[in-house]
Amino acid sequence: MRPTTRARRRAVPVTTALTLSALLLTGCAGGSDADPATGAAADGGGKVTLSVGDFGTFGYREAGLYDEYMAAHPSITIRYETVQDGQKYWDALATHLASGSGLNDIQAVEVGYIAQATGTLGDKFTDLSKAEGVRADAWLPWKAKQATTAKGALIGLGTDIGPMAVCYRKDLFEQAGLPTDREAVGKLWSGDWAKFVDAGKQYQAKAPAGTFFTDSASGLFNAALSAESQQYSDASGKLVYRDSPGVKKAWTTAVDASRAGISAGLRQFQDDWNTAFSNARFATVVCPSWMTGIISKYSGDPGKGKWDIAQAPVASNWGGAFLTVPKAGKHQKEAAALAAWLTAPEQQAKVFAKVGNLPSTTAALAQPAVQNATLDYFGTTPTGKIFAATAQNIAPAPIGEQDGTVKTVITDNGILDIEQHGTDPAKAWTNVTKLIDDKVNG
Repeated sequence: MRPTTRARRRAVPVTTALTLSALLLTGCAGGSDADPATGAAADGGGKVTLSVGDFGTFGYREAGLYDEYMAAHPSITIRYETVQDGQKYWDALATHLASGSGLNDIQAVEVGYIAQATGTLGDKFTDLSKAEGVRADAWLPWKAKQATTAKGALIGLGTDIGPMAVCYRKDLFEQAGLPTDREAVGKLWSGDWAKFVDAGKQYQAKAPAGTFFTDSASGLFNAALSAESQQYSDASGKLVYRDSPGVKKAWTTAVDASRAGISAGLRQFQDDWNTAFSNARFATVVCPSWMTGIISKYSGDPGKGKWDIAQAPVASNWGGAFLTVPKAGKHQKEAAALAAWLTAPEQQAKVFAKVGNLPSTTAALAQPAVQNATLDYFGTTPTGKIFAATAQNIAPAPIGEQDGTVKTVITDNGILDIEQHGTDPAKAWTNVTKLIDDKVNG
């Protein structure tokens, strides 16, 4: 799934979204019998309505899991709603968690905000380690650790992870005189995201008219930073982004890409970016596993069979999420059971097969259905092997409570100002630090 700027995957609408305030206040279209504090409705006769709030493409509807669960549990009705803007989703969710009202029975949390969820907001969530059918060791060790509070409570069940690759259009590469075989393509930039920029310069020199090598310098920043051992915060959770070697390196890479003219300068997960897929405006997009679902959705039938997947310069992870059960919910036991089922290996494998969200449980990653998976849109590309192999080599950096906010400011303000307004990089960075200070310390 899903980053907030994708950060899931960012956010692709799954159902017709209500306004964000309506989503969190009424529990996703709950009727007149819905509890105004939780959105969960007791329908009478022992029946329970559970509400699920998320962002982006978690794949549960697409894989038919909600219908499957309700068929097996006739007393349960599931209402779900998805919003497009992951940042606004989190801002509203944090507000409602603090007040203890206006919450769904299950709320998704993106990895960029999980440190805040386990930290200052940790007491707002149910400890799911005690829920029936939940074993913390079912997940990749680092995934479970991310959702564990200092007191040892497991407040989130991992949905997906975002091992990194690069998705590219074979037809545009061929027209620009670049190799199209995925092994040869991966060698163009193996070992360093700076080599990715160099490959972009080669592409741009012979680019088909009106096309760019990549979609967004902001996306490149996120991808390059995801490979670094230190990002926005240190091991204690303290913000160190100003002096972080990883942030400096990723910033330089993104600025170089913008200045070289190899980026289309788009803001990811917005309407113009969506349209650019169908118009074949760019030849590559940095591609955590959840991005494959976005590509197939917006490139549509004209792009089918034209996209392939190559290894990223460095193994890394961008995105992923968790399902949580707020304590303010009326049906915590039933919600925990649903969350546990949705994130179980069997269901994670089904979601991957449908939308490309790579499982975060070790058992699901090992299943032949994942290892041998191909996505119809990408032809015979060994999607499962590519992403599962990368997943085994991920060593995530520490996450701090303000990482999600810092990432959004750097990408959506700093780098986007350089891309779209020609702002001098030094000035853009100064603006970034001032805005982060205002948001974090204000």
